[in-house]
Amino acid sequence: MHTAINKYSLVCNATKNMLCGCFKRRSSHFVYHPERISSELGKTSKKNMYQAINSAMDLVLSKDPNSVVFGEDVGFGGVFRCTSGLRERYGEDRVFNTPLCEQGIVGFGIGLAVAGTTAIAEIQFADYMFPALDQLVNEAAKYRYRSGNLFDCGKLTVRTPCSAVGHGGLYHSQSPESFYAHSPGLKIVMPRSAQTAKGLLLSCVRDPNPCIFFEPKIMYRLAVDDVPDDDYELPLGKADVLIEGKDITLIGWGTQVHVLLEVAEIANKDFGISCEVIDLVTILPWDKQTVTKSVKKTGRAIVSHEAPLTGGFGAEISASIQEDCFLHLESPIRRVTGYDTPFPHVFEQFYLPNKWKCLQAIKELINY
Repeated sequence: MHTAINKYSLVCNATKNMLCGCFKRRSSHFVYHPERISSELGKTSKKNMYQAINSAMDLVLSKDPNSVVFGEDVGFGGVFRCTSGLRERYGEDRVFNTPLCEQGIVGFGIGLAVAGTTAIAEIQFADYMFPALDQLVNEAAKYRYRSGNLFDCGKLTVRTPCSAVGHGGLYHSQSPESFYAHSPGLKIVMPRSAQTAKGLLLSCVRDPNPCIFFEPKIMYRLAVDDVPDDDYELPLGKADVLIEGKDITLIGWGTQVHVLLEVAEIANKDFGISCEVIDLVTILPWDKQTVTKSVKKTGRAIVSHEAPLTGGFGAEISASIQEDCFLHLESPIRRVTGYDTPFPHVFEQFYLPNKWKCLQAIKELINY
């Protein structure tokens, strides 16, 4: 009896392994490009993005006794483990859970920041930050202006996971950065890697303005870099030119930067097309000077993001390029983005602006 069961189990397991190998779901639509590390930043260790973010918050809590971290489940480490170990290290009065109420989380953070506390709030998914839209747009963004600079909530940083993850469907995959980019007074940042995540998050926490820090959740574990152990900051409002080129400029942020880096390699290797790749880094305020300087050199531009086409931040960039670079353009500006539909589940791979869509756009603009 036992022998028969064991044989049956072996057959089932073998079949299961074979089927899993054939039909394994591919959650990543890009190849991650690790960061190069500068020796100026000191000793490093291998960290993925969630560990780098954890390291940044650990530094803030250790150096600033008036800092707190809070949000849904952060006391337990958070759903993506970004706050693991922080409550044990700094106590329940500095790292604590909140009710499931995004408007309340952000409103509470604004009050803390106005009173002088360094407040790091976590919204569990960017898709669910919309209930806090009024607090962010009408309160946080305008607090300094409405008080004539007598008061501000610049010590507020809101962290939130965003973008595609391979299986999130319509409520756990959105990229809502353009909604908040229409709100002067906020700073909006999206890192591309573990190394940039730590430096940019530390800059956000210490910036004198309220910041929204969007974290592409597919890279929490996938993105692994040599991350400096010590404290360091990366500049906000400054784009990074990752590859220099002469034929076309490719502009993206977050996960999409890695899609564009791979596309640039393919275009150069297979078609001899030299692409300049720019990571915008900061959505608001965005580095218009770096982008327009590049487009004036190459004469062509593609802006790519996961968010839908209409009203996406690519439209703002495209309009600015048109205004400043019109006489230098060799072709129309192209946006390669998600579709104007809710984010799909089973059709995610068709929805995303993958490398083949971007490569096709490059070929069309070069041959225009």
